[in-house]
Amino acid sequence: MLRDPVCGKRINPNKAHIQIEHEGMLYYLCCPMCQNLFEKDPKKYVKKVNAQRRRKTS
Repeated sequence: MLRDPVCGKRINPNKAHIQIEHEGMLYYLCCPMCQNLFEKDPKKYVKKVNAQRRRKTS
């Protein structure tokens, strides 16, 4: 389980509302509201989840 970087809710990455790539890392968000907040200011939220993020693989 990971944490949504915006609200802190624990989420299963396979059931996340969306995954967003930011600077080569994937972030998992639980709902459209968290998605909108993250997209407006991702740097505000990426600091919260250093240990929670996953490198994009492809």
